[in-house]
Amino acid sequence: MKLDFRPKLFDTLPGYSRATFVGDLSSGITVGVLALPLAMAFAIASGMSPTAGIWTAIVAGFLIAFLGGSKVQIGGPTGAFIPIIYAIVADLGVQNLLIATMMSGVLLFAMGALRLGNMIRFIPLSVVIGFTNGIAVVIFISQIKDFLGLQIADLPGEFFAKMGALAAALPTLHLPTVAVALVSLAILVAWNRQAVKTAWMRRLPGPLAVLIILTAINALIALPVDTIGSRFGGIPQEIPPFGLPELSLSTLGKLIAPAITIALLGAIESLLSARVADSQIDDRHDPNQELMAQGIANVAAPLFGGFAATGAIARTATNIRTGGRTPIAGMIHAGVLLAIVLALAPLASHIPLATLSAIVVIVSINMGEWHAFAPKELARYSLNYRTILLGTFFITVVFDLTLAVEIGMALASLFFIYRMSDLTRIDRVPLEDFYGVEALSHPDGTPRIVAYKLKGSLFFGAANKLENLLLGLPGHPEVVVLDLDKVINIDTTGLDILQTLHRNLQKRGAHLVLCGLNSQPGSIVFRSGFSDKLGDDNIAANLTEALIRAQRLSGREPEIAYA
Repeated sequence: MKLDFRPKLFDTLPGYSRATFVGDLSSGITVGVLALPLAMAFAIASGMSPTAGIWTAIVAGFLIAFLGGSKVQIGGPTGAFIPIIYAIVADLGVQNLLIATMMSGVLLFAMGALRLGNMIRFIPLSVVIGFTNGIAVVIFISQIKDFLGLQIADLPGEFFAKMGALAAALPTLHLPTVAVALVSLAILVAWNRQAVKTAWMRRLPGPLAVLIILTAINALIALPVDTIGSRFGGIPQEIPPFGLPELSLSTLGKLIAPAITIALLGAIESLLSARVADSQIDDRHDPNQELMAQGIANVAAPLFGGFAATGAIARTATNIRTGGRTPIAGMIHAGVLLAIVLALAPLASHIPLATLSAIVVIVSINMGEWHAFAPKELARYSLNYRTILLGTFFITVVFDLTLAVEIGMALASLFFIYRMSDLTRIDRVPLEDFYGVEALSHPDGTPRIVAYKLKGSLFFGAANKLENLLLGLPGHPEVVVLDLDKVINIDTTGLDILQTLHRNLQKRGAHLVLCGLNSQPGSIVFRSGFSDKLGDDNIAANLTEALIRAQRLSGREPEIAYA
């Protein structure tokens, strides 16, 4: 299979104008300054250093824009990864996180190269909403420690242990930290609301505004709260050394599940972001190219100390609103972040961690689709939908995202199989409309010919219905006719049941006649060789022809009297 690798950037360069560049430049600068506080906040919430978050945004953000399949996608660390990254760091350490991220990058690239981009859309909406809302709750809980200034050396990753540690640490609540967090929260909410009405405020993103305000206050009066400088020693004003993370073969097997989780979540979030962006700029992204770009970015970012990255919906939407229309805007956003690090890194030492925590709290609240949990909203949908949604949400919060997605998909698949099985019907055809009663009956009155009409899909989930058909046949019919005109699909299990039915009828000296085969059922019947065993004469175009054939097989000339 030929690798189709063509970044969207190549499609936008022909005809690229000065006006387009001005829009990309303005948007790139805006999104770059917005990405700074988010990258640091997400990194700290994930158990990483703020430097790791910034370099993830720089390296991955540039590569996703440069190589991606969307014109306006902005990549970097996102809130959705927080519970996954935190758990890996807590259990396996930073080095193993970097390896898991690179493994996920390889998986993402392979998914794109194998053209599996569109398969991500097969994940049911109930699973997506369930784990998205679950992640939002996990992120919110993870911020309680820094928001309240609680004294906890190591916050456990497991839900019940974490809640126990938070409850035990409540007496250590630090009032100055709470005050800074609440002020930051109030400023951020007020800024976002007022920005809707005020043009100049819209040019300065709320997270950056609150970061500047509280950092300036802290620099002037030295608030008694934890800062990036006090906890992390500030942000180095230099490019980090390039190098491979240390690989431990003993833990490599443990990283497979986390790598799959990172890859799956990254694929879902990036392609969802790209689809939302398409509707706003009247374009269509290439999902496979986007996955390959995400894969390369997740392999490259850990080489500079970064971690998992994906398409960021909020930053992508900001890019579009501020005029970005080509991948150049995303590349400029990464350049702006690099310039900020090299020029203004020392100022970051004064950033209060409570302010970054407040930013993440707002992100967690905004990322959840909470209306989906309203009783009236849930009542609109089936019990299956509610079970999948609430089950995925609960497992995400209490256990972990990997298990939640696995169980959510398993439940969705089982409910789908049950529903498809329920829709598959086998109904008796009243042959009195076609034949005289004497032509159809044995001397004892039982029918010589019986016909059934199948509707739906003859697959493994509905195979038991056809298995029970022979047991329920009235008397000892000489011919059984199956009308498959309304059957859209037959899988190998369904084919096997047809063959079993044919063999059992042969043992009785009876015959099986099929009619109305559509494209897919006909294809599998002929390709498998079943048509040869059945006999071409026993495959008819429609029910009328099948019944004529059936009467001849029963030893009589046709006496059809059409109804």
